[in-house]
Amino acid sequence: MSKLIPDPIADLTDRFFYRANIRLKLFYAMLALIVVLIVAINGAGHYIFTRDFLGYLNEQAQQRMEDLIPRVEQAYRENGNWDFIRNNPRAWFEMMKPAIVEHNGAAPGPTFTPSDLTGATLRFSLLDANRKLVIGYPNIGPDARLRPLMQDDAIVGWIAQTPFENVIGAVDLRFQQSQFLAQIIIAVVAIMLAAFMVIRISGVLLRPLTRVARATHRLAGGDYAIRVEVQSGDEVGRLAQDFNQLAMTLERNEKLRREFMADVSHELRTPLGILNGQLEALEDGVLQPDEQTLRSLKSEVDHLNKLVGDLYDLSLADAGALAYRKADIDLAPLLRDTVRIYEESFRKRGLDIVLHLPESIPLHADGARLQQLLNNLFENSLRYTDRGGKLELHCRLQQHQWQLILDDSAPGVETPALARLFERFFRIEASRNRASGGAGLGLAICRRIVEAHQGTINAAASPLGGLRVTILLPAGFPAPGETA
Repeated sequence: MSKLIPDPIADLTDRFFYRANIRLKLFYAMLALIVVLIVAINGAGHYIFTRDFLGYLNEQAQQRMEDLIPRVEQAYRENGNWDFIRNNPRAWFEMMKPAIVEHNGAAPGPTFTPSDLTGATLRFSLLDANRKLVIGYPNIGPDARLRPLMQDDAIVGWIAQTPFENVIGAVDLRFQQSQFLAQIIIAVVAIMLAAFMVIRISGVLLRPLTRVARATHRLAGGDYAIRVEVQSGDEVGRLAQDFNQLAMTLERNEKLRREFMADVSHELRTPLGILNGQLEALEDGVLQPDEQTLRSLKSEVDHLNKLVGDLYDLSLADAGALAYRKADIDLAPLLRDTVRIYEESFRKRGLDIVLHLPESIPLHADGARLQQLLNNLFENSLRYTDRGGKLELHCRLQQHQWQLILDDSAPGVETPALARLFERFFRIEASRNRASGGAGLGLAICRRIVEAHQGTINAAASPLGGLRVTILLPAGFPAPGETA
């Protein structure tokens, strides 16, 4: 087995970056940004100085050289040789500073001598016809610009201009060094200012993040009542809002879990207690094993079976594991069959069932699950509707959806309780009296079944005085090859 060789650079990066806190990472980022900016600014300044500014100075010097050539040729014509200017710097500089006469209309204006801001006069050299130095800048390099001086179509001398880049001396070198030192001082000051600003900015930015981190730690420990104060509307503020929403959801889920455990234990304890009491009574001879006693025992066992079955179906639905075998079906016959099944039970309670259905209600659905949905809704109306009332069913097509409405008569449901009807174990009566209702799981299962068919279900007040349950299911059969 090969032995891994440690990478010191990777270890250093992991130690100083990945393991660093946000404040250090921010400091490193700002420091790197400042260094890059300083290098970029210096490089750009050097490039601009070399290409643009020095080029500008050389162009100005070239223009001065062009103006100088006629005057030098005229002086040579008057003197016949270069002896008049050899070893005569004053005459040379006077020749390079021509007087310019301005005119305003016909009258001559004042004269003035332009200043040499480019230093071109210090970089001019006068050479004879053999290119020997007569006067001027002595260090003439191979890249110097040369222009001939003509006399009667013959070359009598040369004017040489040395580029500005080649005349940098000790003074210029000291200037560059002083500039470099100044840049270092500026960089150090910038880094110190950046460190100060990073400390202040990180304090402002990290303070709310620190609060969220501490609250998250407490939330992970089970303190679901913790909340974070929202102090801004930026990303950190939205993070605090999302954290509060998460804490609220976890708190609600924890409350529902505790209520669920209490409700399950209550619902199971009641029939088990009745069964245990009746069996003890049979053992003691208080009750006789007659038909009435056996019917009572069977009723409690049926209640337990239904409760366990509902809990199992609800747990599968919550986990997304409840099996659905969807096919192209017609809901209308299913509704009519359900009415025939419950018609006798409704008649015994003095209740009527009224249907308003179209001839066909095509759906792509699981017929068995829809039957379970209808059974729960019919049993709910049968259990809670007062004697002498009725149940009306309406179904119509609305915007590519089948709208199934179940209206029953009084009693109704108070508005605050309507939104909670489809919660598990929710029952309107606080006493949870088994004589007036079931375990509170039927409507919760109904919601899971409808949602599994991409539909919606909601409850509202009925015009008949009771409860209206409205179900929306996608209409029609899907196209060939389309998944449900």
